[in-house]
Amino acid sequence: MRTRLAIILFVPCVLVLALLGTAYAGNVARANQQAVYLDRLADAGYLVITARQSLTADDPAIVEGDLNRYREVYGVEAAVVDQSGATWATNGLDPHAVDERQAALAGRRGESAVSALPWKADRVVVAEPVYDGADLVGAVVTVSDAEEVSRSIWSSWGILAAAGLAMCVLAVVIAHRTAGWVLRPVRAVDTAMGEIGRGRLDARIPPSAGPPELREVITRFNAMAAQVEHSMHRQQEFVSNASHELRNPLNALMLRVEDLALSTPPEHATEVAHVRAEAIRMAHILDALLLLADDANLTAGAHPLDVADLVARRVDSWRLLAVGRELTFADPGGGAWAELNPIVLECAFDAVLDNAVKFSPDGGRIDVAVTGGGAGGDVEVVVRDHGAGVPPEELGRLAERFWRSPGHSTVRGSGLGLAIASELLATGGGGLRLGLPDGGGLEVRLRVPALAAADAAPVDPAAEVTS
Repeated sequence: MRTRLAIILFVPCVLVLALLGTAYAGNVARANQQAVYLDRLADAGYLVITARQSLTADDPAIVEGDLNRYREVYGVEAAVVDQSGATWATNGLDPHAVDERQAALAGRRGESAVSALPWKADRVVVAEPVYDGADLVGAVVTVSDAEEVSRSIWSSWGILAAAGLAMCVLAVVIAHRTAGWVLRPVRAVDTAMGEIGRGRLDARIPPSAGPPELREVITRFNAMAAQVEHSMHRQQEFVSNASHELRNPLNALMLRVEDLALSTPPEHATEVAHVRAEAIRMAHILDALLLLADDANLTAGAHPLDVADLVARRVDSWRLLAVGRELTFADPGGGAWAELNPIVLECAFDAVLDNAVKFSPDGGRIDVAVTGGGAGGDVEVVVRDHGAGVPPEELGRLAERFWRSPGHSTVRGSGLGLAIASELLATGGGGLRLGLPDGGGLEVRLRVPALAAADAAPVDPAAEVTS
């Protein structure tokens, strides 16, 4: 951007310099021509006096001496013609080859136009009439080479070009400095925004010497950043307080479950074990949500994980909760390994499956499958329900926080399930993909990076639940 701004500032300067330089170059050329012409005109005026004396005395020798000395000193050819146009005296010039003599013999000064372009300049001709009183008695003709004019023009143009080049260099420096001065606050804003984006909410833009308008932008940006930092701190305080409020009843519930397990008949031990597992999973979910709200790093607990095994166990747990729905699971057979925190995948899968259960009709089927695997690929957990689905234009908004389809406003929920699942998967390098399959319903694909088979190591399922 700095280069583009410098060009915008530089180009007008160059155009102005080019226009002024062209006009000045033309004036210099005309001034040089005028100086040479006036010099030759002054010489012709002196020769007119001698020529008048020679013509009235009928003695060519009077003017011939001056003509010869004129050529010896200045190298200019000259001649005098009488009233009839015949050559009266000359220092080597043939006046009949000079058309301008006709104007002088008619009583007017004859001169040739010299081109303003130095490479087209040919000669400088002055033809001055000679009067004796009121009578025209002849004319003086001088012809000089235009090399002096061309040399003078070239010299002046060279100086002008050097000055123009220096001005262009100065314009480049000024444009570059000006662009830097204008964009310095913009770079500071960009740096501060990057720092804030990386989690440094205390990042601020230092005072700048840029344009007043950008200084006002910096002031407003710092005020906005301070307000965002204050809001985030209040949110984190709220999350911290909420965590304590949620953990206390959850711990009390787990204690009651353990107490219930001691007095439960053996035939109900399986149900008690399921309740205990769900209570532990709720604690894990609470930890994940609190970490996500605190923007903590959920990759810290990542390890090789058999995705198919974890999903199979979660599907078994959900069969007790998905009353009236048929849950099917397609096991890939060979296992699908990934390296991530199991809490991330558990929470994301539960949020997606909970969404599928809510929007599936009674007696409906929910298909779960694990696909992919292998080095460099992705493992996908596919959850497909057979409910009403959503219109195609609403598909892109399903993962937005708090957004709910107008057609499902009567279904319980907060609109956070898919959004939380998407953000959780993103912490492990994965993501969420939504689709509308043939036959209706909604298909959600939970994608996590696959782990090479050589790096996969068996992990105790119980350890995954209790970690």
